[in-house]
Amino acid sequence: MWTKRLLVFSGAIVAASSIFAARSLRAAPEDPWTAKQTVQAADFAKELQQEKDPYPTVIYVGVKTLYEGGHIPGAVFYGPGSTEQGLADLKKFAATLPKNSDVVLYCGCCPLEKCPNLRPAFSALKDSGFSLRVLLLPTSFNSDWVEKGFPVHKGEKP
Repeated sequence: MWTKRLLVFSGAIVAASSIFAARSLRAAPEDPWTAKQTVQAADFAKELQQEKDPYPTVIYVGVKTLYEGGHIPGAVFYGPGSTEQGLADLKKFAATLPKNSDVVLYCGCCPLEKCPNLRPAFSALKDSGFSLRVLLLPTSFNSDWVEKGFPVHKGEKP
């Protein structure tokens, strides 16, 4: 009898675990970019030191207070990617860029898997016609860029 109860209890745990795992997998947002459309922080920091044509246009798509606190030198801010106005401003700016532009988006406000800004911004620009990449900052801009000693500009103007 105890064996039967133990089997029923074990079966219930397995079923509950399967449901939880399925929900957890669905909870993670899908990335609209491919692996080829990403760049790691160390690689991008090196890239920024090189002379290349076109030189990357770096766009910060998070919140303004974090941008003002510190951002990649030369990065521009046109509003957060999580708002309609931010996306409209971003599209308007992108429309002024030459089609051969190399655009790199980044946020870093929070862990990448939870970022409310990067995915909408990328999706808004993905059919723009220029090279579009995402700077991968898995934890945050502070942890994955600043604390690694990569260049930072503080204040509003680059």
